[in-house]
Amino acid sequence: MTHASPRTALTGQPAPDFTLPSSGGDPVTLSSYRGHKNVVLVFYPLDFSPVCSMQLPEYSGRQDDFGDAGAVVLGVNRDSVYAHRAWAAEYGIEVPLLADMNLKVAHEYGVAIDERGTSQRAVFVIDREGVVRFEYVEEKTGDYTLRPEQVLAKVREL
Repeated sequence: MTHASPRTALTGQPAPDFTLPSSGGDPVTLSSYRGHKNVVLVFYPLDFSPVCSMQLPEYSGRQDDFGDAGAVVLGVNRDSVYAHRAWAAEYGIEVPLLADMNLKVAHEYGVAIDERGTSQRAVFVIDREGVVRFEYVEEKTGDYTLRPEQVLAKVREL
């Protein structure tokens, strides 16, 4: 059993900013949403893995609901843009998938698992001012207990 290093909660803190390559082609900068969109950051371990292949399509399927609530969903993991594009095409995933290949962003959010070279499964809700308002980290990477509708409820509270 591998464990991530102890993490410090980010709720109430400014979200660590980043710019990452995206499956959509253009780099995505978190702070570019400041002032007009809430952001749901979904960290997940690996493209093409069984649980992730349920989780991200579920978020993608609720993309309009998140949009109606004033939020954008961004998937983040260590896979390349090329793997993201192939996975998105195969599973019909329309949310941007960001390539954090060196786990720098996962480290900034306290969800990197260095010995595995992946991140934990985690969700961060960031408000329009760039402040983390909700965070949830699954106990095990194979767990998927926080569903998109629960996250959507958190976004609607903002």
